[in-house]
Amino acid sequence: MHASTNSINAKAVCRQRAFPSRYAAPSPQPQQNRLLSSLPAAVQERLFPYLDPVPLPFGKSLYQPRSTLRHVYFPVDCIVSLMYVTEDGQPAEISVVGNDGMVGIPLLMGGDSTPGSAVVQSAGTAYRLSGRRIKVEINRHGELLCLMLRYTQSLITQIAQTAVCNRHHSIDQQLCRWLLGSLDRRNGSDLFMTQELIANMLGVRREGVTEAAGKLQKLEVIKYKRGRIKVLNRARLEQLSCDCYRVVKEETDRLMHTTNERYS
Repeated sequence: MHASTNSINAKAVCRQRAFPSRYAAPSPQPQQNRLLSSLPAAVQERLFPYLDPVPLPFGKSLYQPRSTLRHVYFPVDCIVSLMYVTEDGQPAEISVVGNDGMVGIPLLMGGDSTPGSAVVQSAGTAYRLSGRRIKVEINRHGELLCLMLRYTQSLITQIAQTAVCNRHHSIDQQLCRWLLGSLDRRNGSDLFMTQELIANMLGVRREGVTEAAGKLQKLEVIKYKRGRIKVLNRARLEQLSCDCYRVVKEETDRLMHTTNERYS
């Protein structure tokens, strides 16, 4: 292992030891986030000492509409929904961020705020970094800037495809696409969320999600019980999904693979 990587890990462990009651062995590591892991060692060495591991419980709001963003978050094993809420209080998810990305892109785009919000939909851990510190690195016009631009492009693709999916595809297809996207951003085959939460994320009636989930359970694609969804047959789930899932995944893989090749 590269010497600088050893140094980075040592500093990260020291920070985690400051929170002994919050972490069970093995402790989450920054490299479990794909963006952080793809950075060159020199950039990691500059950033990692400033990363703070923070527990993110279900339902926690990372930022609210029009509020000033002061931190960015790199999820490790949690999932965060980027949401917009209508004037009458109806929520709708526009994209999902997990261990593939970062929450807080508006801060890097110069606006420092957004009309939307970011809410934890699946509890876990993320690494938090101050907006000031990441801007210092971005202003170097180096590898982190390139990575963030590519990630932003993949996020735009996800948002656009979500809009297409919500407009043209059935609830059954939307649910399959949503389950697959969530699984891709969290290790394992289990998701912990209620049908009411999924309905809010998709912007549809709960009854529609209940019916769609029931169909998947009868086909033995998923097993659902008390807020826990276990995917039993991922290949079949992909077959039942619309092409929106494939479009987003292929574009994300293309962009991040290009980045990894550049840094290798």
